[in-house]
Amino acid sequence: MYVNKQTFNSHPEKTNTEKEMQSYLFLEKIGVDYIRAEHDEAATIELCEEVEKVIDAKICKNLLLCNRQQTKFYMLLIPGDMPFKTKYLSAQIKSSRLSFASGEQMEKLLNVSPGSLTVLSLMFDKEENIELLIEKNVFKDEYFACHPCVNSATVKFLTSDLKDKILPALNRKYTVVDLECPDDEV
Repeated sequence: MYVNKQTFNSHPEKTNTEKEMQSYLFLEKIGVDYIRAEHDEAATIELCEEVEKVIDAKICKNLLLCNRQQTKFYMLLIPGDMPFKTKYLSAQIKSSRLSFASGEQMEKLLNVSPGSLTVLSLMFDKEENIELLIEKNVFKDEYFACHPCVNSATVKFLTSDLKDKILPALNRKYTVVDLECPDDEV
């Protein structure tokens, strides 16, 4: 996979999509300094490993989940290297039978395609249909990295900016969840 070894600290003059440019302009408008890396499409966390080396930060895994009736939707931010078991999450949010939302639902609700889901796509959730869940270990790292609504670029910024600038600007409350596997199940 190709990853440009040069990083940038501002938006490019031109992007492939409007939503990518909106992501950069949003960060700049609210005063978030970021590092941007360009690369081939990286739709899985495994493909993001080469990008992580260039930006020197772990990329967050972003999952769009829904309840059985598909009436409640959740965006889960989880460390990229953490396994995800729905039973731990279901119990904490009191929602049985969680499943992954479809690509069509992701496009409709957040204007992004599978592999491009990011906390920044919440800017397109004007009706606030998505409940944000953040695994507690996401806050342990100094930096937070994610796609800017397309999976051919990655941005890195301070995790404190996620909490103190980005989520308030998106008017988002969130629930912290603990998805660490108990010792007896390792």
